[in-house]
Amino acid sequence: MSAIASSMLDKWAVQGGTHTEFEIDASKKFQTLSSDVISCVAFGSSYEEGKRVFQLQEEQIKLALLAMRTFYFPGFRFVPTKKNRRRHSLNQEIRSSLRKLIETNGRKCEDSKNLLGLMLSASKTDNGFKMGIEEIIDECKTFYFAGKETTANLLTWATLLSALHKEWQDKARDEVHQVCGKNKHPNAENLNATAFVNMVLKETLRLYPPALSLSRTATKDVKLGKPDIPAGMQLNLPLVDIHHDVDIWGADAEEFDPSRFADDKSYHLGAYFPFGIGPAICVGQNIAMVEAKLVIAMVLQRFVIDVSPSYVHAPMMVMTLQPQYGAQVLVRKI
Repeated sequence: MSAIASSMLDKWAVQGGTHTEFEIDASKKFQTLSSDVISCVAFGSSYEEGKRVFQLQEEQIKLALLAMRTFYFPGFRFVPTKKNRRRHSLNQEIRSSLRKLIETNGRKCEDSKNLLGLMLSASKTDNGFKMGIEEIIDECKTFYFAGKETTANLLTWATLLSALHKEWQDKARDEVHQVCGKNKHPNAENLNATAFVNMVLKETLRLYPPALSLSRTATKDVKLGKPDIPAGMQLNLPLVDIHHDVDIWGADAEEFDPSRFADDKSYHLGAYFPFGIGPAICVGQNIAMVEAKLVIAMVLQRFVIDVSPSYVHAPMMVMTLQPQYGAQVLVRKI
């Protein structure tokens, strides 16, 4: 992760040339970064190998959103319309690309502890719980999508909020310099000591969670307060509303204040769940938070960030919460 982040920051420095300050679109930079990280850490491949999968999944997202906004007639998905044929074609190409990626990387991954290696090892066990190739492909699809979009958006909003609130950016940078040094890459040991960075990220997830709502289906009849919830009913949990609720977070619920998370016990478990809650909590939350801490720490080591005059604040829900017109920031080399 640190090698990939370092490579990105080197490119920023080159892009700036002799200028002390220059503009970048943080959203685009972090999309590429998170793609690279999930490819290398989870699958042992480079971003270029998985690039086609990401491109195809982005097209899938647009078609899925269109389907969600359209009245559905039972069986219509089997009608060979232009969009349905494209949906089928995308699915086939993604599965074919992942199958090739697994075959290419499988042999060298089998003895490693990355995600693909663990799944390939699980496919060869004799305990009756074998993972077939199709199941592995399904898991890869999930990790490719979920590991890229969500972390990239967390990094984008955290960078924008740090640029808007310079006092917190300065606190976090001073802490990173003290804990990690000015030139050394942060590591697993000292990352845990970056309390201010952690608080900034947690408050970012409260204000701008990548997923705005979560769905859960009742598996049995249950009583929640006064309402009786029958088995099979789907519940929609408006995560962003709960995260902005003044009854929970106070009159300043809309404001950026990372000090709320100075004490993890200061909020109710059900008041804050950016990665979900309960048995179905996000399986990738640890890798996401480690990546986010590491990248933000390394950015702050090398650059001072300001919001660019060209930035337009327009959060937009696609599959995840992202800036509609990009995230233009001015970066200044330290």
